[in-house]
Amino acid sequence: MSQLLLEIFSEEIPARMQQGAARNLERMASDRLKAAGLTWDALTTYAGPRRLTLVIDGLPAATPDRNEELKGPKTSAPAQALEGFLRKTGLTQDQLVERDGVWFAQISSKGRATTEVVAESVDDIIRHFPWPKSMRWGTGTLRWVRPIKRILALLDGAVIPFEVDGIPSGDVTEGHRFMGAGQPFAVKDFADYRTKLERNFVLLDAADRKLRILEGARAVCAAQGLALVDDDGLLDEVSGLAEWPTPILGDMDPQFLALPPEVVQLSMKVHQKYFAVREPGKEGLAPHFVVVANVEATDGGAALAAGNAKVLSARLSDAEFFWTEDQKVGFDAWNARLKDVTFHAKLGTLAERVDRIAALAREIAPLVGADPAQAEQAARLSKADLASGMVGEFPELQGIMGGYYARLAGQPDAVADAIRDHYKPQGPGDTVPAAPVTVAVAMAEKLDTLVGFFAIDEKPTGSKDPYALRRAALGVIRLILDNDVRIGLRSAIDAAVGAGISGELGVIVKLASLEEGQHAEAHELLKLHGLPHMRAISSAVGVTSQVQIWPIAFPFASFNRRAFELAFRDNKIFGGQYDLIDKGADLLAFFADRLTVLLRDKGQRHDLVAAVFALGDDDLVRIVRRVEALAAFLATDDGANLLAGYKRAAQLLKAEEKKGSLPEGAVATGLPNQPAEETALAFAAAAAASAVDAALEAEDFAAAMTALAALRGPVDAFFTAVMVNSDVAEERENRLKLLVQVRGVMNRVADFGQIAG
Repeated sequence: MSQLLLEIFSEEIPARMQQGAARNLERMASDRLKAAGLTWDALTTYAGPRRLTLVIDGLPAATPDRNEELKGPKTSAPAQALEGFLRKTGLTQDQLVERDGVWFAQISSKGRATTEVVAESVDDIIRHFPWPKSMRWGTGTLRWVRPIKRILALLDGAVIPFEVDGIPSGDVTEGHRFMGAGQPFAVKDFADYRTKLERNFVLLDAADRKLRILEGARAVCAAQGLALVDDDGLLDEVSGLAEWPTPILGDMDPQFLALPPEVVQLSMKVHQKYFAVREPGKEGLAPHFVVVANVEATDGGAALAAGNAKVLSARLSDAEFFWTEDQKVGFDAWNARLKDVTFHAKLGTLAERVDRIAALAREIAPLVGADPAQAEQAARLSKADLASGMVGEFPELQGIMGGYYARLAGQPDAVADAIRDHYKPQGPGDTVPAAPVTVAVAMAEKLDTLVGFFAIDEKPTGSKDPYALRRAALGVIRLILDNDVRIGLRSAIDAAVGAGISGELGVIVKLASLEEGQHAEAHELLKLHGLPHMRAISSAVGVTSQVQIWPIAFPFASFNRRAFELAFRDNKIFGGQYDLIDKGADLLAFFADRLTVLLRDKGQRHDLVAAVFALGDDDLVRIVRRVEALAAFLATDDGANLLAGYKRAAQLLKAEEKKGSLPEGAVATGLPNQPAEETALAFAAAAAASAVDAALEAEDFAAAMTALAALRGPVDAFFTAVMVNSDVAEERENRLKLLVQVRGVMNRVADFGQIAG
C-alpha cells in the first residue's frame, strides 16, 4: 500500500482561515478519491501560515476493476425510453441483455492508476476550493487565497506529474522564510518532509505550535515572577501567524494600568496579538506583555520587545483618550443619541428598544427578587455605552464599559453590575448571572429580541440565524433554570408584547365575511365567552369581493382555543369563517426546541422533553424537574413495563376512535362475571389518579411516578386475563372506559404517546 503526500505552498494564509481550510481539504480529497473507488487507512491534513498539507497512508496502486449491471426500461417501453438508457450507458442496443421483458446493461471498466486519479483530484480541489476570500495573480485564471508558489505531490516517493494553471508538481518545498536554509529542498515521504521542515524552523502541526507558544510564554513570565493570562482564542490565532513561534516578554508603561483591565487586554489582543500578564496573587494586570515572534532573535528579543512596546503605547494612548473623553459626556447624552440609531426598520430605534426593555425588566424584577426601580434604571442605561467612544473603538466592550461608567457616575453596584452583565450568557460556555437585578435586565433584553423578531416574522430558518435568536432563547432558558426563576413563558411573552413591540405576537383572529355593523357584534360575542381582545389592529384591513378581514389580537397567555371555537364555530353570523395566526405558540415551540437541545447535551432524551411540553406547561423549572423524574421512572422495570402497557392501550383506543367516539363516563365495578383483574385495575386507576393529582399539586414528581408505578402490576394482569374486545357490548364498553381512564391518569404526568419504546 502507498503513501500520498501533497503540499500546496503559497504566500501567507490568514490565520482565521487555516483551520477551515484544513477541514475543507480533508473533505474535498475524501469525496473525490472515494468517488473514484479508492480506499485508505488514514488521512490527515495540516494548515499553517504558508502551506496546506495532506498525507494519506494505505492507498492502493490503482482503483479496482468495476463490473455492474444497470436495469433499463421494459422491452415494450417507448423508443424514447430506450434511447435515453443507451445514452446513459454509452452502449448500443445489441450490447444490452434482455431478461424477463426488461433490458439490462452490463458495464465493465478497468481500474485506473492512483497517480492519475490523484492528479485529476488535486486539479479539481485547487480550482474549486471554497476560500472565504480569494484572489487572482499574474495573467492566469486560477484563484487562491494568496498566490500559489509550488505544489508538492508524491506517491511512495515518486512525483505525481501534473500541472495546475502553469504550476508544475514536484518533490520540493522550503522552510522558514528567514531562518531556513535559504534554498528549497527535496523530500521523499512524510516523515522526511516533517523532519526537514523542523530542521528549517517550521512546525507543521498547529497543535505543536500552540504547545510551543504556551510553554514558552509561561516560561518567560515565570522567569520574572509573573503569570500568563490565558486566552484560548488568541492562542488559536497566533499559532497561525508564526511557523516557528518564539514568545518574548515586553514591558509597557505602568500609567496605562489606570485603564480598565479589559481595555488594556483587548487592545493588546485585537490590535497587536499580545498576551496579557499578571502578578500571581494580585488583581488586575502587570505592566508587561508577551509578544510571539516568528524568529529567534540574536539579542534574545530585546529589540523586538522594545519596538512592540512603543507600538502598544500608541494604541493604549488612544484608549486612554477615549476613556477620558467618555467621562466628560455621560449617559444622558449617549441615550439621546440612541434616538437616531435604528435597531431594526420594523422594530424602531435603539431608544425605543431601551424603553421596552426597561418596562419589561421592571415587571420581571419581583419574580427574581430584584428591586423594580433598580432593574428599570439599569435597563435604561444598559445600551448607552453603544454611543461611547470606547465602545465605538472596541465593540467587544459593550456592556463592560457601561458598567465602569455607571460606577463613576455614582450608580449603585447592582445597577452597574446589571449593565455590565446584561448580555450574558452569550454562549454555551458563558457564565450565567445570579444577581437579581442583572437577571431581570438580562431576561428582558433577550425576551425583547425574541418577541420582536418573531412578531415581524424574522424567525431562524435552517442554519441561518442572523439575529442570534437561538442564542437568545438559550440565554433565557439558562437564566431561568440556573436561578430557579418561576415564570411562565406565556406570561413573559405577553409582557414583552405589552411593552410596546411593533407588530403582533398574540393570537390573531381573522374573521371573514363581516358586513358593516357586525364589528360591534363580534366584540360582544368575544366578551360573552370570556375573550376580551387586547386591541383591534384595525377596523378593516381590506375589502375584496365584499369580504372584509378584521383581525383581533388576544394576549397569548389568556387565549383559550376551545372557548373561541365554541364561540365562533356554530355562530349563525360568522359561521365558522375564521383563521387563527398563533405567533405566540410558534415562539413557545422555539423555546421547547432550545430546551430540548440543552437537556439533550446533558444526557436527557428529546422525546421526554416533548412528552412533558405536550401538557401545555410553560414553567421551565417545573418542566425540567418533571423530565428528570420521568427519565428516572422509565429507567426502572416498572416504568418500562408500564410504558409498554400504555402503548398497547393506546393502540386499542386509537383503533376504536377510527370507528367513532370513545365511550365516556365512570367505569363500573361489581358487574356479573366481571374478572377480578378488571375490578383491580379500576380501583388502582382511581387510587393512582388521586395520588398523582396530589403529587403534581405539590410538584413532587418522584411521588407522581411512584403512584404510576402502582399501576404496573394491575395493567399487566388486566391485559393477561381480560379480553378488551368482548362479544358482550356492555363488557367491551366498560373495558374501553377503563383504558381511557388509565391513559388519562398517565397523561397527567406526561404525554406517554410521544415517548419512544
